[in-house]
Amino acid sequence: PCKGTRLLMPQRNANYMITQPITAITDRPIRVGLVGCGRISRNHFKALSELRSDIELVSVCDVDENSMNAADIPGNPQKFTSLSDMLGNSSLDIVILCTPSGLHSRQTIEIAQAGVHVMTEKPMATRWKDGLQMIEACDSAGVQLFVIKQNRFNATLQLLRQAIQDNRFGRIYMANVNVFWTRPQEYYDTARWRGTWELDGGAFMNQASHYVDLLDWLVGPVDSVHAMTATLARDIEVEDTGVMNVRWRNGALGSVSVTMLAYPKNLEGSLTILGENGSVRIGGMAVNEIQTWEFADTQEYDQHIHDANYQTTSVYGFGHPAYYRNIIDVLRGKTTPETDGREGLKSLEILIAAYLSARDGREINLPLEY
Repeated sequence: PCKGTRLLMPQRNANYMITQPITAITDRPIRVGLVGCGRISRNHFKALSELRSDIELVSVCDVDENSMNAADIPGNPQKFTSLSDMLGNSSLDIVILCTPSGLHSRQTIEIAQAGVHVMTEKPMATRWKDGLQMIEACDSAGVQLFVIKQNRFNATLQLLRQAIQDNRFGRIYMANVNVFWTRPQEYYDTARWRGTWELDGGAFMNQASHYVDLLDWLVGPVDSVHAMTATLARDIEVEDTGVMNVRWRNGALGSVSVTMLAYPKNLEGSLTILGENGSVRIGGMAVNEIQTWEFADTQEYDQHIHDANYQTTSVYGFGHPAYYRNIIDVLRGKTTPETDGREGLKSLEILIAAYLSARDGREINLPLEY
């Protein structure tokens, strides 16, 4: 939409771009501010260090000074305990939000109004209307909104994406996702916002968010969902376990099963796709191992499936540097975003539909509104 236009409901499955051009940054490093020095920030700091010839970490912000001081922050950026202070006292091109998900909307709007691009960790918001407001604010300010989906850059999933684009499956019949991880009570007790509806969301919204993203990115637009959730063992507001049946617009059926109660450690993060001419299962702890790769035809890249496998001790994988590379290229005017705000809305819509279904005990059709 043009500047000043109110965004009510984005059309689906189109190539979205902000119509007003952004000024490309070509003659200096991109100046970055990061907000939130918790668990996920270490992946960002590592990526920023690897790409320091293109990115300069100018400032860091966290309301908890102890958390900020304990973080392994590269370089010597300014430190703030207020986002407003950071925006008012730093010259920034983009701000990275590693804060609780329920804060993303308010913070994104504040950053956009300061004329600064925004990158948020997943999920982009915990409410559907908040996601829409984030996009509207960034469109109105003429800045970019990026939503981090680093798993898309996994070598295993890149090969799978290529096979789908080459139509090697033929018609896809079924797609199933399993996320069997563990989060002990101590994990939720480390911060008051964890395990809350307002700021965090449960196993679907938080831990399985990247896997829900794969439903649309790989298989296509979702037609409807039917979900059940339960809080079986953790003392939290939200679910620690959930199941969701999915129907895609192309007729395929599938499911998502997620729990944070696997014993005694993270067990599996997997995706299986079955089609008329192919079957693929990508498993491991975080879709990092191609375990089945069977197609009626052969392609040259089939010989690289074992090279795509990798070992990981983290469910986050190693996709953050590749994601940052796309951000750099976008801000330098070389390409378009892999996952902008509207792309982020697709997984948020599925997640909200799952929660509505679990609450009301009925199938939820998409889109959520027209």
